[in-house]
Amino acid sequence: MAASLGIVTCFAAAAGAQRPQTTLPLDPQRDRGSSITPAYEGWYTNPDGTFSLLIGYYNRNSKEALDIPVGPNNRIEPGGPDQGQPTHFEVGRQWGVFVVKVPKDFGTKTLTWTIVSNGEAQSVPFTLNKGYPISPYKELGMGNQPPVLAFSQGGAKVTGPPMAVAANFSGTVNQPVAISVWVEDPKAPGEAEERPAIFGPQAKVATVSLHKFRGPGKVTFDKPRIPVNEQGAMISTAATFAAPGDYLLRVQANDESGEGGFGFQCCWTNTYVKVTVR
Repeated sequence: MAASLGIVTCFAAAAGAQRPQTTLPLDPQRDRGSSITPAYEGWYTNPDGTFSLLIGYYNRNSKEALDIPVGPNNRIEPGGPDQGQPTHFEVGRQWGVFVVKVPKDFGTKTLTWTIVSNGEAQSVPFTLNKGYPISPYKELGMGNQPPVLAFSQGGAKVTGPPMAVAANFSGTVNQPVAISVWVEDPKAPGEAEERPAIFGPQAKVATVSLHKFRGPGKVTFDKPRIPVNEQGAMISTAATFAAPGDYLLRVQANDESGEGGFGFQCCWTNTYVKVTVR
C-alpha cells in the first residue's frame, strides 16, 4: 500500500502563527484517473480535555468526482472503518470537511485514513504532533473568527469545524428541497479593508457553498455558491436528489480569508444538514 506525503499539511510551531507548508504533487492534474489523498489540517484541544483532529482531502482530478463507500477503500484505522469521513469526493482541495474526536489519553497514538481510488491507495497518519496545533475558532495573528450560520431565523448558531448535524430536511426524488441559511461574520478590526486586496473581489460578509458529503445518489444545487453581502442575511438554495435515501450535505462559509483560511487553518465554518429523500 502506497503511503502518500503529498498533501500532508505541516504546521509551524511559532507562537501566534499557524501557516502550513503544503507540498503539492508534482504530477500535472488530469481530468480523470488520478487518486485522492487525505489531508491533515491539524488538531485542537476541546474544553473537556479531549482533542479534535481536523481533516480534509485532495482529489487530484479536475473533472472526476468519486463516490467511495466506507469500507476497505475508505477506512480509518484503528477503531473504524467509519469515523465520519466523507463518501463523496469533489474535485480539488477540500478543507476541514470532518473532525475525528479522540480521548484525553490519546497521547502518541496514530489514526490512519486510507483512500483507494482509481486503483491507487493513499494513506495519511493523524497524530497529536506538537508541530500541528491549530486554533480554528480564532486566528491568533489578526483575531479573525469564522462565520456563524443558523438554519432558522433566530435558531441555534454553528461556527467553526463540523461537529454535528445542524438541521434536518425531507424531500422527494427529483423534486427541489429548499435550504435556507442565515449568515453573519464577526470581523476582526480592519480585516474587511485589508484582505480583499490579497484575495480579489469577495462577498462583504461571507460566501456560502454547498456540497454533497454522503448519500446514495447524485445531488445538484441550483446555486452551489452564494455571496452574502449583509450581516444576518438569509440566503437560499435548492438541492435536488436523484435517488431515495439519507444524505448528508456539507454547508461551508468562508470570509475574506478564503479557502483554507489563507493557510492559517482559520477561519471558515463547515457543518452538515441531513436530508431524507423519499
